[in-house]
Amino acid sequence: MQIYVIRHGQTDWNAEYRLQGQQDIPLNDTGRSQANGNGSELAEILGADAHLYDFVASPLSRTRETMERVRAAMRLTPELYRTDDRLKELSFGDWEGRTLKELSTVSPALLEEREKDKWSFVPPGDDAESYEILSWRVGAWLKDVVGPTVCVAHGGVIRSLFRIVGGASTAEAAELAIPQDNILSLDPETGVIGWIV
Repeated sequence: MQIYVIRHGQTDWNAEYRLQGQQDIPLNDTGRSQANGNGSELAEILGADAHLYDFVASPLSRTRETMERVRAAMRLTPELYRTDDRLKELSFGDWEGRTLKELSTVSPALLEEREKDKWSFVPPGDDAESYEILSWRVGAWLKDVVGPTVCVAHGGVIRSLFRIVGGASTAEAAELAIPQDNILSLDPETGVIGWIV
């Protein structure tokens, strides 16, 4: 059961190192170029088998635009994919839109607590989540995958997949670098997961 996962392209908030979470921030020009490039690469990988894949994305605009650019580069109808709320990025609650540098001034104690256990830390705010909570959503989505799939999602979702499928420790998964110009390949049945190089 082959799954390819692409992180959305860069946004201005990514470039500014702002905690983006579930804020609906659009791609910037770099992100659009990354999405186009990932689409061209995926077209080469899937070839004539592309029609066998289910295409699904987080409903946020940055993931939807990435998916549409990926599909256009594959010469597929851009809008023919579905969305799934379970693939949204984790919510950083009241911290969304802030940089870690800003938070080190206004919330140093909480930031220090986060550094001790980044995976389980829940930021302040009614809707905030930890990576652990996010992984429950992602795990539920993964159980519903029934065939070959192309997914466009977020960095936190990919961290969760490394934890769930690859068995990464919580500390390792929380610190992984998640590129926006590469494609993740995984097979949940065998536990094989890794970036295509």
